[in-house]
Amino acid sequence: MLKEFIPVLLQILIATGFAVATLIASALLGKRAKRNQMKDSAYECGMLPVGDGQARFSVKFYLVAMLFVLFDIEVVFLYPWAVSFRELAVDQGMMVVFWSALSFVIILLLAYVYALKKGALEWRN
Repeated sequence: MLKEFIPVLLQILIATGFAVATLIASALLGKRAKRNQMKDSAYECGMLPVGDGQARFSVKFYLVAMLFVLFDIEVVFLYPWAVSFRELAVDQGMMVVFWSALSFVIILLLAYVYALKKGALEWRN
């Protein structure tokens, strides 16, 4: 059983070794910059740091993003079903496979209608 994990462990060791080697090489061979007060300041672009560093996003933005991911995953589940529909239909019967996929789509459609009714996809505040 340990023999099966040797390639994975070898890849982890090589990746870790490469990361450590490049960090050490960068520290040893990298160009040293002269430090002064202007270089050590927070910004070098010429603008004074005024205000918050992060802009605030509305919760609606994150809600729409989560809904997009949810309905995008639907395609991930339906694609293998569509590819193997003929094989599944022979093994389990065409109507069983069709109704199982249709019930999945109907549940997601109900979730979409619910999100629309709740106003989750409206951008107005």
